[in-house]
Amino acid sequence: MSRPLIGITAYFEAARWGDWVREAVIGPPSYAKAVERAGGAPVLLPPLNLHAVDDYVRGLKGIVLAGGVEVGATLYGADQDDRVAEPQPHRDRFELSLARAAVQADVPILAVARGMHVLNVAQGGTLIPWLPDVLDHERHGAQGQPHVIQVSVSSKLGKAIGDTIEVNAPHHQSVKRLGTGLLAVAWADDQIVEGVELQGHRFGVGVQWHPERGDDMRLFEALVEAARY
Repeated sequence: MSRPLIGITAYFEAARWGDWVREAVIGPPSYAKAVERAGGAPVLLPPLNLHAVDDYVRGLKGIVLAGGVEVGATLYGADQDDRVAEPQPHRDRFELSLARAAVQADVPILAVARGMHVLNVAQGGTLIPWLPDVLDHERHGAQGQPHVIQVSVSSKLGKAIGDTIEVNAPHHQSVKRLGTGLLAVAWADDQIVEGVELQGHRFGVGVQWHPERGDDMRLFEALVEAARY
C-alpha cells in the first residue's frame, strides 16, 4: 500500500553548517518521524509563497500544522503581549492560508500546539494572549506539569486515544472563543481547552500537547488513515 503524502509546516530560520550560517527550511524531526512511523510520507512545507497553498492542498493527502512561536495577537484582534515571543508574520500568514484552504478542501489536518491555535484563528476564533493572567496555577507554564485531559468519547479524537490521556503540554496561550465549525473535545481539569475538532470534516483535529514527542502514535495513525481515502 502506498504511503500518503503528509505535509508538515516548517520554520524558515538561520541554521549552521560548520562555520557557515544560512537561512534554511527546518523543523523538529519528531514530526517527520511520527508521520513515517504512522505509515505516511512526510514532506516539509516552507512558509514562503502564499500562491503555492492551493497546489499543496491539491497535492497532499494530509497536513500537520506543527508547533512553534505563538500566533501574533493582532491576527485575532488582541494586543501583542510583551511577555510573548516576537511573532513570525511570514509563518502566520502562510499557515493561516494553508489551514483555511485545507478546511475548504476537506484535507485531513492534525494541528499540534501552536497549530491548534492557527486552526482556531483561521476559523475566526480568538486566543487568550497570556494564559497565566487568567489562572491561579502554573500547570500550563513554561516547565509544565503532567496532567490528565478529559476527552469526548464521541469525537474523532476520543475514538483515536480514548476518554482520558495524561500529557505535559507547556503553553502560554490557549483557545478563548472557538472558531466557526470548531468544537471543544478535550479539556484540562481547569476547563482550559486542550483539544478541538472540525464538525463535518473528514479529519480536522487540534491538540494542545505534542503527540509527536512520545511513543503513542495513535493520533498520527488516525491522520494517515484518514489521508488514505
